Amino acid sequence: MNQPDLLQQLEASGALKKGHFLYASGLHGDTYVEKFNLLRDPGATSEVCRHFTDRFRDERIDVVVGPTTGGVLLAFETARQLGVAAAYAERASSGAAGREIRRGTTFTPGSRVLVVDDIMTTGGSVRETLAALENHSVDVVAVGVLVDRSAGETTFAEVPLIAIASRKFDAWLADACPLCKGGVALEQPGTTAQPGKTA
Repeated sequence: MNQPDLLQQLEASGALKKGHFLYASGLHGDTYVEKFNLLRDPGATSEVCRHFTDRFRDERIDVVVGPTTGGVLLAFETARQLGVAAAYAERASSGAAGREIRRGTTFTPGSRVLVVDDIMTTGGSVRETLAALENHSVDVVAVGVLVDRSAGETTFAEVPLIAIASRKFDAWLADACPLCKGGVALEQPGTTAQPGKTA
């Protein structure tokens, strides 16, 4: 699957929505990608994950890790296709900021890890996942996302980012949002926005 294919599939599924949205990062924007219009379809999910498996099949991946509900679904299916284990970066059990690898999950030292997620703007969920993996003796090979809506502006230091589709979507701080100034009603879809949270 290439970029036009995925974007067309998102549009066909009604996942690309226009309006005035509050993102999980706290930013405002005029486009929202409701990935669950795609991810609730097991066949479509398997198809998009095939991009990850085709790209990383020769990279000797040992574990696929994902954050958030969408990332967990993608991690599970990508791991299934690669024939490896999946792991999940969940909210810290203490209620503190950040994520942790829980539920008895362990890694063989030196495990080669692929991190996957769905829609990325500022990369907060991925950064939290990478931080959680620092507590384990693993080698993070790459980060894979379905859509990079920063169009390449978001990066992860020395960890390469692979996006199936990349498109710049406008986003603004609330006090600079032209849609707020124009009186357009604000919608808050998906993940509940939290102060300081990035996604």
